[in-house]
Amino acid sequence: MTTTQIQNLPTEMKAWQVTTPGPIDGAESPLAFVTKPVPTPERGEVLVKVLACGVCHTDLHVTEGDLPVHHEHVTPGHEIVGEVVATGPETSRFQLGDRIGIPWLRWTCGVCEFCRSGRENLCPNSLYTGWDHDGGYAEYVTAPEGFSYRIPDQFDNITAAPLLCAGIIGYRAYHRANLPAGGRLGLYGFGGSAHITAQIALDQGMEVHVLTRGTDARKFALELGAKSAQGPYDLPPVKLDSSIIFAPVGDIVPKALEGLAPGGTLALAGIHLTDIPSLNYQDHIFHEKNLTSVESNTRRDGEEFLTLADRLNIHPETTPYAFDKADEALRYVKKGDIRGACVLKISD
Repeated sequence: MTTTQIQNLPTEMKAWQVTTPGPIDGAESPLAFVTKPVPTPERGEVLVKVLACGVCHTDLHVTEGDLPVHHEHVTPGHEIVGEVVATGPETSRFQLGDRIGIPWLRWTCGVCEFCRSGRENLCPNSLYTGWDHDGGYAEYVTAPEGFSYRIPDQFDNITAAPLLCAGIIGYRAYHRANLPAGGRLGLYGFGGSAHITAQIALDQGMEVHVLTRGTDARKFALELGAKSAQGPYDLPPVKLDSSIIFAPVGDIVPKALEGLAPGGTLALAGIHLTDIPSLNYQDHIFHEKNLTSVESNTRRDGEEFLTLADRLNIHPETTPYAFDKADEALRYVKKGDIRGACVLKISD
């Protein structure tokens, strides 16, 4: 079989790539805006014209070197909304012109014990968009069709982008936190993922308490319906049934555990976390408290979340950025006082 494509596709495109990982707010930017060839879809892949791409905290970790380099000069970005403009050999799921979403999880092996037991997020051979393979800070990107999503019609491109990682990871973290019906949920950090998770919890009748460093973010949390909003090292005003840490700061863990009610669960939602200080058994772990991490997501998580977001009318708060301002958007994310999520508008 051969590649099928819309006519008159360009051979070159504009894209961002990581040169040498380092501080995004340093004297020399770790990102460069370059011209590179438009990729060709391989077997089972589609070529997508990128319409919008969310700016995730994981992109910051890739750019600054918090995560090890998996692909030299990688193009970041994994909250991608785009139009299928070419299909590679052995593809049938999407047609030319379809609007689809490309997420963080790019590929799993399908044969390991984790894949065969419904836990493909733990696959040791897994690959990720914008880390192992070029992502969506570009005009075009390829993706395996089996790991892409159909996007509900109600969401425009800018709104849909954060759903593809911030939303999906938040959804998995929400489940890992084992929040009981009508329970109290603490959210540490209040960026793209946390503000979507808050909407899910509030729509399902939960009480939400936000603990984050940003004054604007705390104000935003209260506007969304949070019961309280205070600093990340404060104790919540009530004991919490469950909490999720979205901020990549290990120092918060002891305080978050201290703020849990007996039997409560603390979920660590990030791919990167600074070192966790020593814990005191009596203060932090006793009374059957639970500490768990969250690693990526399964495709089932993504399908379930997008269906739920459509039903609950979940709409992320977004700050759009021009395509050539990706470095500026990442600096805003690093500041840690954002209102919702940042999204690059790549094309119309």
